[in-house]
Amino acid sequence: MDKSAVMKNYRFLALMLGSMVAGCIVGFVAPSFGTLIAPLGTVFINMMFCVVVPLVFASIANSVASVRSRKRAGKIMGTTVITFVVTGAIAAVIMFVIMKIFPPVLEPWHDFTSEAMGEHASIADMIVNFFTTDDFVGLLSRSAMLPLIVFSIFFGFATNLVGGPDHIIGKFLNGLTEVMMSFVQIITYYAPIAFFAIFADLVATYGSQVTAAYGRALIVYYPLCFIYIFTAFPIFAYIGGGKHGIKTMFRHIARPALMSLGTCSSTATIPTNLKEAEDTGIPKDVADMVIPMGATMHMDGSCFSCVLKIAFVLGAMGADMSWSMLPAVVAVAVLSSVGMSGVPGGGYIGEYIICTIFFPQQIEIAFPILVAIGNLVDPPATMINSSGDYVVSYIVARITDGKDWLDKAIAAKSAKAAK
Repeated sequence: MDKSAVMKNYRFLALMLGSMVAGCIVGFVAPSFGTLIAPLGTVFINMMFCVVVPLVFASIANSVASVRSRKRAGKIMGTTVITFVVTGAIAAVIMFVIMKIFPPVLEPWHDFTSEAMGEHASIADMIVNFFTTDDFVGLLSRSAMLPLIVFSIFFGFATNLVGGPDHIIGKFLNGLTEVMMSFVQIITYYAPIAFFAIFADLVATYGSQVTAAYGRALIVYYPLCFIYIFTAFPIFAYIGGGKHGIKTMFRHIARPALMSLGTCSSTATIPTNLKEAEDTGIPKDVADMVIPMGATMHMDGSCFSCVLKIAFVLGAMGADMSWSMLPAVVAVAVLSSVGMSGVPGGGYIGEYIICTIFFPQQIEIAFPILVAIGNLVDPPATMINSSGDYVVSYIVARITDGKDWLDKAIAAKSAKAAK
């Protein structure tokens, strides 16, 4: 193993953590300054968003186009979707049990303040928007990430049919993927400055806005996310990577976790996840499908928050979340979490789905409560969602490439370093 590369990686992580801590201190001590420098963080996030659309298109389309066996491509996608659903359901069940033990609201609220809800898409529109846009230009927006993924998959299959990686379009896709990854590396040099500004602004803006009820919910939610990382993720890594899986996973998961925690965006973390997957030795066609798809469809953290929201509103209304509700709550958590990142309007669609199913008569009261919780738990939820995409790649790699895929990858890296 190249020790200098490891030290360089940890120096960068230390610099990132130091920037975040310094930003928090500045935001607390000088909130006006923290708000003033917020654009420095926005620039970084916007640059990442600009890179994400072409990177997702190129990586997925190139992955599908380059697969010599269409059967393998189908196996990767099928395994990926099933794994997303299973891990999401596990997360929802875990949160349901915790909400039974530690309900977020101990006493019913009697004075609700209703807020204007605005307009939302119909169920039919949501189904359409999950998979398509009304024109090609609509695919060039991060708000249409799931339609972009669908388009990229079909584009890759079409390229595969006319020659695959040997066709001029296949070569273009491969070259574009390499260029975009280098582009991401350039942007990453600016990350420490951006994270200093991001966290200074966050503390300056939201540091004092936590009420007793919301505070109790956060006390349950935030530790759970970190516990999940250190318990469920190692299990998934061991299942997928064998005896070296856990150690390897912890060596590479820090960057995606920090990136997602700072940007609060699964899509902005795609480039970092792809780089860590490459350094790990995860098969390229697996990583290029699993990680971009995971940014839209793999939402364990959002499953956590969905169950928390349902339990919170039920408690505020003086109702109990009974065990008989478990199947419905888990189903809604998985379905709403899978769809909410790919639908125009973002997370508010998830809150709307919850309201229409569980609180149709109290929708004007429940909706603003759900939105507030969603905003408060978004950073750790996104951290679970994004870093989990990298971990799930282990499981998919085992199913597609055999249980010793990681051993072979480590052996190949050792042999390369010894030369």
